[in-house]
Amino acid sequence: MSIQGPPEERDKPVGVGEPSAAGSRSWRRAAAPYVLLLPSAVFMLVLFGWPVLSGVLQAFGYGSATGFTDAYWDRMAGDPVFWAAVRNTLLLIVVLIPVQFCLGIAMALLLRAKPRFSGVYFYLWAVPLAISDLAAGLVWLSVFTDRGYLNSLLEQLGIAGVDWLNYQSTTKMLMAVVIAELWRSTSLVLVIVVSGMQMTPRDYDEAAQVFGATFWQRLRHVTLPLLKPSLQVALILRTILAFQAFAVAQALTGRQFPLLIGETYWWYVQLNDPNVASAVAVVVLGVSMVTALVYLRLLRSPDAGAR
Repeated sequence: MSIQGPPEERDKPVGVGEPSAAGSRSWRRAAAPYVLLLPSAVFMLVLFGWPVLSGVLQAFGYGSATGFTDAYWDRMAGDPVFWAAVRNTLLLIVVLIPVQFCLGIAMALLLRAKPRFSGVYFYLWAVPLAISDLAAGLVWLSVFTDRGYLNSLLEQLGIAGVDWLNYQSTTKMLMAVVIAELWRSTSLVLVIVVSGMQMTPRDYDEAAQVFGATFWQRLRHVTLPLLKPSLQVALILRTILAFQAFAVAQALTGRQFPLLIGETYWWYVQLNDPNVASAVAVVVLGVSMVTALVYLRLLRSPDAGAR
């Protein structure tokens, strides 16, 4: 049987050119994910990378008459309100985040049990997601002010009203801000945890229940380990957003309970010093990034560490 085709193809040894074609196909397959990610990378570079770089340069005086200098950082560090803002922000995170996660997980477990009207509960708990930070702050201002709803209720019960927003009591102001932030942002943790629970099979929990594990044992050794990826995402998001808490505290306390993001507003708008405002913003960005890396390190799965 004769070989058909042009003379040059009949004379070419079998297999010549195949490795280069296979290599070209493998290169295209390897490059395809990066090509798909390129638009997102450009988008992030333009809308995130360049503003961050501009803010860092501005914090060191780039473009000003003095040139590069650390005078703005000295001015920021020399302001006693800055250190009060650092303390209050850390206090808010330390108190707020654990309580939020306990409430979010408890509400998610209640929804998983499917009680009567569970769908109504979920939508009611998710309502704060649709309310802006400033609107939530104004709502809670009407609750905590001297003649607000809470003190009026206490007086009807024969209990003396409390000066919740007294600038001389940091504890009371912190409590008011924490309660308002709990109402406003716990729903975000709830939505993430509920999504994680829907993606985890219940076979493990049922098997542990068959073998006699108590509720707390199942929660500690089965439910929470399976929810670790969702909890990691929720923890990073909530901590970063807690560093950026501003509108609720501003509506409730003004500068009597300063927070870091509030200081950027104060320096930029009230004191007309964008360089110091940029320095405070860089501090918030740096602390947020370090915190996210610590969370990723502490909460990563063992198999990821082995790889």
